[in-house]
Amino acid sequence: MREGSLDAPMRHPIDWQEDDFYDEAKLDEELRRVFDICHGCRRCFNLCDSFPRLFDLIDGSDTGELDSVDSKDFKPVVNACTLCDMCFMTKCPYVPPHEFNLDFPHLMLRYRAVENKKGDVATMAKQVRKTDRNGKLGCGFSGLANWATREDNRLTRTVMETVAGIDRRAALPKYAATPFTKQAAKSMPAVNADAPAHGRKAVLYATCFANYNNTDIADAMLALLAHNGVETEVVYPECCGMPQLEAGDIAKVADKAKSVARTLAPYVAEGYSVVALVPSCALMLKQEWPLILPGDTAVKTLSEASYDAAEYIMDIAGKEGLADGLAPIGGEVTVHISCHSRAQNMGQKATQLLRLIPETKVRPVERCSGHGGAWGVETDNFETALKVGKPVVKQVTKHVAKADGPAYVVSECPLAREHIVQGMTIAEADTTNIHTGMDSGIQAFQHPIQLLAHAYGLDAPTDRETSS
Repeated sequence: MREGSLDAPMRHPIDWQEDDFYDEAKLDEELRRVFDICHGCRRCFNLCDSFPRLFDLIDGSDTGELDSVDSKDFKPVVNACTLCDMCFMTKCPYVPPHEFNLDFPHLMLRYRAVENKKGDVATMAKQVRKTDRNGKLGCGFSGLANWATREDNRLTRTVMETVAGIDRRAALPKYAATPFTKQAAKSMPAVNADAPAHGRKAVLYATCFANYNNTDIADAMLALLAHNGVETEVVYPECCGMPQLEAGDIAKVADKAKSVARTLAPYVAEGYSVVALVPSCALMLKQEWPLILPGDTAVKTLSEASYDAAEYIMDIAGKEGLADGLAPIGGEVTVHISCHSRAQNMGQKATQLLRLIPETKVRPVERCSGHGGAWGVETDNFETALKVGKPVVKQVTKHVAKADGPAYVVSECPLAREHIVQGMTIAEADTTNIHTGMDSGIQAFQHPIQLLAHAYGLDAPTDRETSS
């Protein structure tokens, strides 16, 4: 049997509407087929915690083979998967069209979909993943919400850990006083008609994070697009459904895909590109939705018109050229290339973008932060998330210590960025004999887009900052 393939990797549509997809005996048969191949390969041993758990499970069994492992012991392996897609994208030699036909992340998704259909997903876990409802409430009571979610608030964080399963130590995103869509409805920046890219049109799909949490990211992108001559509309029908995908609720994701695709269809028909501000959301629009709804024309058309934020800016830079006005920002930038950026197979667009800033040293770090979205803040996963992210934390810490001037640490995934910074803080607290440079401070910017806007002098207005 040959290993690997010269053909480009491909993914099959997800057969979530077929009865066999939820047949537990057939699921177990497929798990055993795939796990046995993984056991014989082991190239993914250092990607996440799923594979070490699987290999330890097999190695510790009576025969040292999969045949003596009980199927009920597979659950910790599934639970450790963050759906980062890195095994499929970067390591596995047996992905389709290879005859072994391995898609480990989508197999883990199938397991969770079976659990979800059986009602085995905790009610509170589902509530935490309702980002639009929680975002509206959080913005409506931002002062109270941000006070309650502070890591040093022992009273409320203990309650949240007990009731909702959110680890009391995990850094949680703050809520803005006003959602970005409401801010944008009151004021939009004037479009620069003299910019080389004038004539382009884009819809800014705000994403739940930029809409309800760090609105400065959306503000920066809106200002960048206007400065570069792009006519922009801000549209946010609802969340992309990544939190529901993590929990195996594929039907809910499909509903969201249909809703968002129908809302954005008229814009796409008029020649607008769709730009997502968070890589997980861009991945959903581009790749996951078409695999969930392969026959939906609106979803397919939207997929073809969608861009990641940094990808779209680099598309302008490569075709028309960016507007003049970029100035040095001083210091050095460490940019984390998130897993869901890499899964889009578009190259290091964030690194390329930041290198457009004059006289700025950019150090990319391309490895999983360990966060995994809602997964990484759960009590059962937080320690694992820190462990997986340790190599990134070590690299970023070294870069910050060497920085000549202000130290910038950004990621296309804002949640990953905050997880990395928190990991650095925890490492600093645990290390007394190594100076890491953390006391010099890290600039507050989360996203590469914010730094590019900063280099243009287009920083977000102070009245739009997140409420503390």
